[in-house]
Amino acid sequence: MKDPRIDPISPEQRAEPVVVVPYDSAWPAAFEQLRDLIAPALGELAAGIEHVGSTAVPGLDAKPIIDIDVVMRHAEDLDEVVRRLTVLGYTHLGDLGIVGREAFRATRDLPRHYLYVCAAGSAPLQAHLTLRDALRADPQLAAAYAALKHELAERYRDDRDSYAESKTPFITSVLLNERAGRRRTHRNG
Repeated sequence: MKDPRIDPISPEQRAEPVVVVPYDSAWPAAFEQLRDLIAPALGELAAGIEHVGSTAVPGLDAKPIIDIDVVMRHAEDLDEVVRRLTVLGYTHLGDLGIVGREAFRATRDLPRHYLYVCAAGSAPLQAHLTLRDALRADPQLAAAYAALKHELAERYRDDRDSYAESKTPFITSVLLNERAGRRRTHRNG
């Protein structure tokens, strides 16, 4: 188990079983509520605030947790971004082993979400956006991902880490296919 001091999931949430639920049309509104809280606090430091992850894909079953990437204009603004998010009640957790992506734990009074801060153009941001956009564009791919998530949620009901790790081969495959497709497009264009 991960050290709870550096885990974006609170100890109480970590004890909950992994549950994948049908798509909820309220997820985009929850994202908008969170974006509307974060955007004014960050102001000019944020180039954008992106709804990523499965809840950002219409029709895709998911764990009912909104994933958000704040896109910083400049990596050197991180200290000020951390300061401003701390004022909102977020706890900065560091990169949790993923260079280029800073994680934050939210307060309990907000809709359930994971908040990450990435510099514009960073690899973690690009991966999140590429996966989201590929799933949005291909209903069959999204259905395959949903089926995998349901299977893994059953298998790893009480093991969030194994659930997440077991999705990695699928995600990596999507990212590699998308990169290969872009390379073909550039060569043929």
